[in-house]
Amino acid sequence: MDGMTPAQCRAARAMVNWSADELASAATVGLSTVRNFERGASVPTRNNLTAIQRALESAGIEFIDGGVKQKEPQS
Repeated sequence: MDGMTPAQCRAARAMVNWSADELASAATVGLSTVRNFERGASVPTRNNLTAIQRALESAGIEFIDGGVKQKEPQS
C-alpha cells in the first residue's frame, strides 16, 4: 500500500477501539499530528505517517486497497 488515507486511519482506529491519544502514544507522534491528519487538515511527514500505520498494523489492522480490515488470528 502506498499511503494510508485519513478515512482509513479513522476506521482502523475505531476497529481497535483506540482514542486519537492512544494512537498517538502507540505511534510516538503528537496528538495534533493524528487529529490534523484524520480531519484532512495536514499530511504528516513520511516518518510519522509510517509510524501511525505501523502502530495500527501492530494492533491487528491490515490495510487493503481502499479500506482496512482486522487481520485473521494466527493459529
